[in-house]
Amino acid sequence: MSSTAARLGRLADLPVLLVAVVWGSSYLAAKEVTTAQTVLAVLVLRFAVVLPVLVVTGWRRLRALGTAQIRGAGLLGLILAGIFLLETYGVVHTSATNAGLIISLTMVFTPLAESRVRGVRLPGPFIAAAAVSVLGVGLLTQGAGFTAPSVGDLLMLGAAVVRTVHVLAMARMDSVRGADALSLTTVQLGGAVLVFCVLFAVPGTGASPWAAAAGFGAGDWLWLLYLSVFCTLFAFFVQMWAVRRTSPSRVSLLLGTEPVWAAAVGIALAGDRPGWLGLVGAVLVLVGTAWGRAAADRGERKSTAVVEGSAAVTSPAATATPVGD
Repeated sequence: MSSTAARLGRLADLPVLLVAVVWGSSYLAAKEVTTAQTVLAVLVLRFAVVLPVLVVTGWRRLRALGTAQIRGAGLLGLILAGIFLLETYGVVHTSATNAGLIISLTMVFTPLAESRVRGVRLPGPFIAAAAVSVLGVGLLTQGAGFTAPSVGDLLMLGAAVVRTVHVLAMARMDSVRGADALSLTTVQLGGAVLVFCVLFAVPGTGASPWAAAAGFGAGDWLWLLYLSVFCTLFAFFVQMWAVRRTSPSRVSLLLGTEPVWAAAVGIALAGDRPGWLGLVGAVLVLVGTAWGRAAADRGERKSTAVVEGSAAVTSPAATATPVGD
């Protein structure tokens, strides 16, 4: 790599790391602005700010999408709606620290699920790392002593599973391969918002967006705008900018620090007190997910090297384009 390319890579690191910090703080932001009765309303309001910007920015490329690509992106939008619902309901019923750490299990679940789908065996270190992560989550949810995990903890665990499904679907759906990332994200978010609108029309699902908006104070609006502008728009465009100036692996590695920032924000700003068991669990989750990511990356590099050595043509698995937590 030339010195100029290296400097560009380092310059790209800071905004990407800032995205990880922003995402880590998004659990606290969502918890501050959302109640059990306003989950759907907050989700609709949050993306009502985002969608027009995405549509206007990428209108020409959006119009170029084929019918099959739109259908595929719409299906992914249904899965994305499930992720946001589970995450947002989950963070209402658990701490910001627990939410950010439990959702990070996606980094372990995804290679596990992909190995099952592809029929390949994962390396021993990855299995050990996965066990460490799962043990860590178990301890994390027992900070006040050994009790049943909270509803919020279980919802966040479900969100991690559905995130894994979303990543695998993105990688394996032929209809969305090669689609423009901005257009794909726009259609997915549009599909998710449509799901939210249908759900809040059902009696008993909580306040409507306009009722929730009428009850917001200045602080609520600031949190909502933070989720919309920074955790979604800023994060998406920084990723698009950074991937063109550095490697996807480097971006992924920096974004993988999200759970560290979630724990830091939850403990420092939200006043979360996970107890000594919870702190041990938090450390195990961070160690396990980092170790697992490194082991999976090493395995992927070895497999790619073998394929390239036999003159085969490979294409890296697609990954989901996160739009903020």
